[in-house]
Amino acid sequence: MRSEKIEPAPIRIIDTTLRDGIQAVGVSLTRDQRLTLAAMLDDAGIDEIEAGIPAMGAAAQREIRQIVGLGLKARVTCWCRGRRDDLDAAKDCGADSVHLSFPLSATLLTASGKTIAQVMTQLRELVPAARRRFDHVTVGAQDALRAEPAVRAHFVRTAVACGAARVRLADTVGTATPVLVQQLPTRMPEVPGHCLEFHGHNDLGMATANAVMAAVGGFGALSVTVNGLGERAGNAALEEVVTALKVATPLASRVRLAHLNRISRFVARAVNRPLARNKPIVGADVFRHTSGIHCAALLKNPLSYQPFLPRTVGASDTVLVVGEQSGSTLVRHKLRAQGRKISRGQARSLLPLVRRAARCRGGVISDVELEKLYLQNCNK
Repeated sequence: MRSEKIEPAPIRIIDTTLRDGIQAVGVSLTRDQRLTLAAMLDDAGIDEIEAGIPAMGAAAQREIRQIVGLGLKARVTCWCRGRRDDLDAAKDCGADSVHLSFPLSATLLTASGKTIAQVMTQLRELVPAARRRFDHVTVGAQDALRAEPAVRAHFVRTAVACGAARVRLADTVGTATPVLVQQLPTRMPEVPGHCLEFHGHNDLGMATANAVMAAVGGFGALSVTVNGLGERAGNAALEEVVTALKVATPLASRVRLAHLNRISRFVARAVNRPLARNKPIVGADVFRHTSGIHCAALLKNPLSYQPFLPRTVGASDTVLVVGEQSGSTLVRHKLRAQGRKISRGQARSLLPLVRRAARCRGGVISDVELEKLYLQNCNK
């Protein structure tokens, strides 16, 4: 008998833009912006929204309560330190989910004035206490990737044994590599993958790769922020991670990719951080082309020089731009689209003039300028 193919469970996506993302220097969101973003993330299919830190005070607690009040399908979670008073503040927010975070590496233990023995005692006390007050409890290991492997494994096993639904392994300063992250679950084979979450920072530019390889390696959940917003170099970017899962792996999430451009642009405007034009997935230039070889192929097959169609992530159509690197095929295509009759020979003759004009205009010319060159040189 042919065995039935078992589809892998969707990778759970935890968005922490409203917690870790806004810890970036100079970033702030108004109450209305927070509520709007939470609703947008929910519409997009995010599994869980980390809504804020209750210990920040009355204003933060009020905003979390308002997000809870939206009645979202996504789980709304409060982020807490490993402290009982943080749990009290979280309970006042009305959320049914809480995340307890503890330092794990020797570096962070020293900085916080704690020993690993003290952390383990807090873990054993606070997780059961949180379970009695919240429907869903997760635990975070700060700087887990720089902790000793034996310490890390012991922490994870203990957290799960105490009742944590999931343990977040945080690459807090972004020094992990994709190979290391992928191998982490194999070093704790007794811990189910759905109990593991990866949280990556981008200090070495590997946050997206690390998050994707965490999923490939067996992690059941990934922590991300919109546009990779966050401290220092930021976090693994929502739009990059979920698209990479869909396009480059057998895995996927529940996130509806067509919402990504809208969410990305909303956050970029709200925090006044314009997107780089070549930003993967959502940058203004990622579906714009000018190279002669590329454009000629794209006119035949839009996937020849693109990994996926723009509409997949909610972007506009592919744009072909006439410029210094363009070929005669694109010149002819553009002019024929404007109703101009032009032969292949005419297009080849016009090309040097097009390239010269483009060099004078920063590398590209508009369709109007192209038509003007045609009228001046080919329509006689």
